[in-house]
Amino acid sequence: MRDLRLSLNQTQKVRLEAALEELQELSSSAASAIVTVAETIPVNHEDGVLKGHGTTELNGEVVATLCGVVERVNKLVYVRALRARYKPEVGDIIVGRVVEIAPKRWRIEINFSQDAILMLSAMNLPDGIQRRRTAVDELNMRSIFGENDVVSAEVRGLQHDGSLQLQARSQKYGKLERGQLITVSPYLVKRRKQHFHHLEQYGIDLVLGCNGFIWVGEHVEAQENAMTEDQESETEENKKPNKKSMTLEEQERTYTPFQTRQNICRIANAVRVLSALGFCLTVEVIIDTAEASASLNIDIKDMLGAEFYVLTAEREVQRRKSIKKGG
Repeated sequence: MRDLRLSLNQTQKVRLEAALEELQELSSSAASAIVTVAETIPVNHEDGVLKGHGTTELNGEVVATLCGVVERVNKLVYVRALRARYKPEVGDIIVGRVVEIAPKRWRIEINFSQDAILMLSAMNLPDGIQRRRTAVDELNMRSIFGENDVVSAEVRGLQHDGSLQLQARSQKYGKLERGQLITVSPYLVKRRKQHFHHLEQYGIDLVLGCNGFIWVGEHVEAQENAMTEDQESETEENKKPNKKSMTLEEQERTYTPFQTRQNICRIANAVRVLSALGFCLTVEVIIDTAEASASLNIDIKDMLGAEFYVLTAEREVQRRKSIKKGG
């Protein structure tokens, strides 16, 4: 939360500090406690404890070697560093931006130490047919993904030369359009079974990239029919139809309703508020924050004001208290 810079009045400052202190107490009493370097990690003298990343043994005790959050998986105890650069794992869902089109590959920025590689052979072609890639496909790469396009993909593996390989062999992966890309700290996004979320009540898609890139955009149905329709329109365009009617059709297909744009901005601002406060980003918490702002009649632009930050911190305190009582 050191990046949080708000113009708080005295009352708001006192309320925010009180909320953050309560959150600190709740987190320190929880199983996943925050530790600093050389601080002892309580393991209650359990037998067979496995010391993982960020831990070492000193004088018979498990000691942290870096600052972070203590995580436990059965007998394994390790420290998950905060504000660390994204560390990819095979199967991670990521969101990235195309920075270069190279021979038979795209270079994609994914908030890693180097750009990732998406090979032409590791993704579905627009026609949806599984076949060998040809020189014509390579020449048409820019029509699939161009520079600065935002795309979603899956981590395929790390090659021996250190390059990170991606794959997009599914209809859910591909170009992301008509939305906002938000950058947050990667540790705020937990690895889960589902990272693609369709928020039906808002008519938008939410993609929580494990690399800290989050996409909020208009909902798009992932269908093979859409690709065949595009191809039909291209063949019709080659036959030189009425350009005016074609332009109106394209505008209708790419138009985003005003209410949907407002929903995109509200969800995006909820993500910004939660990430600035250092709260973990889950679809449930994001929707809850957006609904709270709407129920309090807070304008979208005012969500980034000091009062809503304080209210969000106080609501998080109440949420964690209720979870602790329920547990």
